[in-house]
Amino acid sequence: MSKTLEHSPVSLSSTQRNIALMALCGVLFLTFLDTTIASVALGNIQSDLHAGVSDLQWVVSGYSLVFASLMLMAGAIADRVGRRNVLLIGVVIFCVGSVLAAAATSIAMLIAGRAVMGLGAAASEPGTLAMIRQIYREPGPRARAIGLWVATAGAALALGPVVGGLLIAAADWRAIFWFNLALGALLLVIALVYVPKDSNLLAKGGLDLGGFVFGAAFLACGAFAIIDGETAGYDSTGVITLFVISGLALLVFLLVERAAKVPMIPRTHLGRVVNSSLLVNFAMYFGVFSIFFFTALYLQEVLAYSGGRIAATFAPMAITLIISSIVSGRWVARVGPRTPMAVGCAVAAIGIALTDVAVVRGGSTVEIAVPLGVAGVGFGLGIVPTTTAVLSAVPADHAGVAASMVNTARQIGAVVGVAVLGSMVISTMTSDLTTRMNKLGVGDYRSIVLNALYTGRVPSGGSGTVSQYQHSYGSIVTTVVNAAYGAFRSGLEVSLVIAAVVIAVAAIIALFAQPSRQEDLETVPDLAGAPLEGC
Repeated sequence: MSKTLEHSPVSLSSTQRNIALMALCGVLFLTFLDTTIASVALGNIQSDLHAGVSDLQWVVSGYSLVFASLMLMAGAIADRVGRRNVLLIGVVIFCVGSVLAAAATSIAMLIAGRAVMGLGAAASEPGTLAMIRQIYREPGPRARAIGLWVATAGAALALGPVVGGLLIAAADWRAIFWFNLALGALLLVIALVYVPKDSNLLAKGGLDLGGFVFGAAFLACGAFAIIDGETAGYDSTGVITLFVISGLALLVFLLVERAAKVPMIPRTHLGRVVNSSLLVNFAMYFGVFSIFFFTALYLQEVLAYSGGRIAATFAPMAITLIISSIVSGRWVARVGPRTPMAVGCAVAAIGIALTDVAVVRGGSTVEIAVPLGVAGVGFGLGIVPTTTAVLSAVPADHAGVAASMVNTARQIGAVVGVAVLGSMVISTMTSDLTTRMNKLGVGDYRSIVLNALYTGRVPSGGSGTVSQYQHSYGSIVTTVVNAAYGAFRSGLEVSLVIAAVVIAVAAIIALFAQPSRQEDLETVPDLAGAPLEGC
């Protein structure tokens, strides 16, 4: 078997090609699933490891930040030493990170494990699309395979909270990372056997190390500054210094990219279609995490939702996102990306706004699940055309770079969304809590409660926990807890409103920046979801 697979991809049988495709899409699914799967475990992690809100942000951002910072460089390395080799090494690193996260005894160890997982994801993801283009040489089967690749990314995004919720209901938050290890090990074995070796390595030019270093420094320092500023204050010397370093790193990055012979993102690939698509992608993922991070945490901490109930609440969103992704693929194939992209953004913004109303008013599971389903429709319609537009505008030989550009924009959107919206939530929660506690005449407890919020030692969810505190400190506990939860609700409302506005602006960008006709793009892949060859 292995001897056959080392030959030209054309010699692979239909069955071998489709198994290889499933392995590659499985790796993509695993790395993208982990972008959102941990969101439903945040409440449990907070209680178990005594983590504050900023710590929880790093549980999410630690993965996305490393993923975003290293993906383009990993893709460039893979083009030179072998995409299959780098992909396999990436899966191994991802599995090692999963073990570290699952065995974490402190929040610092968990964040470190998530960062290692991000490194593995960055190494393994870029090769998935490039290898698909190598395995499927014929235009028809290749287009359908790319369609499955795009749909897989959307499905992983949607299913993260559902899978995570079910795993927590069956065990605890550590089960999420043991699941990652099991699935990663299985995919590693399948990829070793069925994914062929590279047949067309691109060894031209050197690596853009300057762009990599300064680009990563810009992202990391900016994210650190925003998240650390929530507790240290944005006027603190350390936070200001981080912002200055981030700004300088961005300036140097732009200068290095302009002078580099082989930049991380070739300037010839950037244009109106690609730039607007990347901006829309960024905005969509910025908004996604207002739901997957803050809404999931609110459902756990304030409304005391169990893992199973959270899974049920997010299930309609997963279903509608997957279905609308398929519909969007067919729609894009007929009319091009502009209309599906703009409509998707508009529907997503409406869905987030409706979710805001339902959650803030303490709606039932069904009342919250319905607007989440509406948001899922918008995300599915909008995310698919952003991918296809970039793949169509970038030459086919650089599909790996195109995919990395799209996914980097997504991960940066996730990082910035968690950081910026988290800052807004903390700021609103702090001011609102002060007002509430002063009105209740318990302002003396403000510093204690804020410290509890920042360190993760807040009575959460169930009345039994609150009752235990009442027994020790009296009824004042209920008053203080209700004030804290009300402040959290105000912060959540602000984050959802901002997310809805950002995505609505993305809809306008899509309308004015994307071409109005399909013919204005070089080639639009057929993502109509037709059956794969041989299936």
